[in-house]
Amino acid sequence: MTHMTIRRSGVIGGVAISLAAILWGLDGVVLTPRLYRLPIDYVVFVFHIIPFLIMSVVFSKQFSFLKKFDKSDYFYLFLVALFGGAVGTLSIVQALFLVGFQKLSVVVLLQKLQPVFGIVLAAIILNERLGPRYLLWASLAIVGGYFLTFGWQLPSIGGDNNTLLAAAYALLAAFSFGSSTVFSKKVLNKYSFYTTTFYRYGFTSLIMLVYVVLNGTMMQVMDTNPTEWVYFLIIAFTTGSGAIFLYYYGLRKVKAIVATICELFFPLSAVLFDYLFNNYQLKPVQWISAGVMIFAIIQLNRDTAKKRLK
Repeated sequence: MTHMTIRRSGVIGGVAISLAAILWGLDGVVLTPRLYRLPIDYVVFVFHIIPFLIMSVVFSKQFSFLKKFDKSDYFYLFLVALFGGAVGTLSIVQALFLVGFQKLSVVVLLQKLQPVFGIVLAAIILNERLGPRYLLWASLAIVGGYFLTFGWQLPSIGGDNNTLLAAAYALLAAFSFGSSTVFSKKVLNKYSFYTTTFYRYGFTSLIMLVYVVLNGTMMQVMDTNPTEWVYFLIIAFTTGSGAIFLYYYGLRKVKAIVATICELFFPLSAVLFDYLFNNYQLKPVQWISAGVMIFAIIQLNRDTAKKRLK
């Protein structure tokens, strides 16, 4: 593989992951809030079962891998589904519901801790080296993300119980998604992004099916109105499985430590969409911080493509 091919592959991978993260930001601000009337576990279950049923028809040959997976494959696929699918999605949706989808500052800030978990786990599980240039650009991206969210002010959680709970759930989501990135990379070292996406949704659907049955919310399907089904379908094809396909496609081409930084486009896009759709005004320091954050992510991907992270 030539130097130019390696570089192009790294850039394409970073762009794919960044686009997926932007779609997740759109979902958090524009789409998922339309489902606030429904139980959270039921929402997460439907998020996964609709794409999986569709994929079961379109990619039916993927079922043959059930006989090919070894114990290690099942273990890591289960971890991806548990943390990235079930726990992570439940936590972030719960956090968004608790703050009423208004001024997502606490949730967005704590979501930025995801790279911290991802970086540490990537170093431990995947033996990815944390070179000085990576630490420089990663730190700049995280700092830029902080000022993008809060400007010159310090974050204030206050005494609101809902806000405190949202902070706790957002932190759990950050850990879950960060660890899922690393576990996904482990699976993608052996299998295609089609297979990884298929089984992530399949295993998550099984986990959430058990959860909603035990919780007694499965019958909510009878009370879901046509408009809510339309939003479920839009999410399934765009910010849901569509974004996950993009994400796994990109993750095959870059290191997990780079992927965690590209995912910072999620909070970045959430703040921008909050401005566009909810008229939440960004201050000059926030716009500057957004530019710094994007610059750091681009530099990080350029360095990775050139194999300069030592």
